[in-house]
Amino acid sequence: MKWTEITIKTTTEAVEAVTNILYEQNVGGVSIEDPKDFKFQKKNEYDWDFVEEEIFNSGYDGVIIKTYITEERDVTEDINLIKEKINGLKEFGIDVGDAIVEISQVDEEDWANEWKNYYKPTKVGEKVVVKPTWEEYEAKEGDLIIELDPGMAFGTGTHETTSMCIQQLEKYVKQDSKVFDIGCGSGILAIAAAKLGANDVLAVDLDEVAVKVSKENIELNKVEDKVKALHGNLMEVVSDKADIVVANIIADIIKILAKDIKNFMKEDAVFISSGIIHAKVDEVKASLEENGLEIIEVQSLGEWNAIVSKIK
Repeated sequence: MKWTEITIKTTTEAVEAVTNILYEQNVGGVSIEDPKDFKFQKKNEYDWDFVEEEIFNSGYDGVIIKTYITEERDVTEDINLIKEKINGLKEFGIDVGDAIVEISQVDEEDWANEWKNYYKPTKVGEKVVVKPTWEEYEAKEGDLIIELDPGMAFGTGTHETTSMCIQQLEKYVKQDSKVFDIGCGSGILAIAAAKLGANDVLAVDLDEVAVKVSKENIELNKVEDKVKALHGNLMEVVSDKADIVVANIIADIIKILAKDIKNFMKEDAVFISSGIIHAKVDEVKASLEENGLEIIEVQSLGEWNAIVSKIK
């Protein structure tokens, strides 16, 4: 199968709004390449060995967002609508930068293999190491290894949003914890929770592809006795409560979740939310507090934030 690759050159400020526009067009997934993220990670104390550095020498200082549309769709109509909506962001005071939208043709086989050059074993916390299935890694004492093949689902562990979630899970997961992972993507957070000691983990996603990939990774890591992946909305597929709820999504969705999330949290539970750009932190905090949650911690890495909260 051939795919049309859509490349958008923009700014960190516009990432969330642009990705929202793409998801509204029902794209299969989105990748974000932000040099600011990369430069920050190379200075961090953790072992950020996840990319061949020359790959990021694209000559562009802004953010590059990529997504893919199958050849069956009317690409012209999609592109025109995407361009129109991105330009419309200026009316809301969002700096979209160059806002260049480019297209190219990609074979599925080439796409499926080329991205693997970006992905190397990565230590994302004190214990957790994310290892691509095709890479070698010599485990060190205390390492908890997650074998991962994210395929077309979000979540490799290399992005700050995912890394912060894993670091927070290291803090809060106890033996026998019950954990809900909302928008599970590749299943990485659910698997991390199980590896850290949780014995009852539920991963949910609205994307059928993400659920399929999650199930494959759950089996690969031999945690299927602890982790279950379901397709659907948390509010529709879950009826009980967890010790930890984690959502690595985007700020606007977290604000929506804030209205009902207490219904899925035990009295002393924590809600770990990530995928929040700096400009949205205060909005998300306010939404959580308005809905009866107390902010415990705001963690920042690069251009992103994670907020940990609990029931007041």
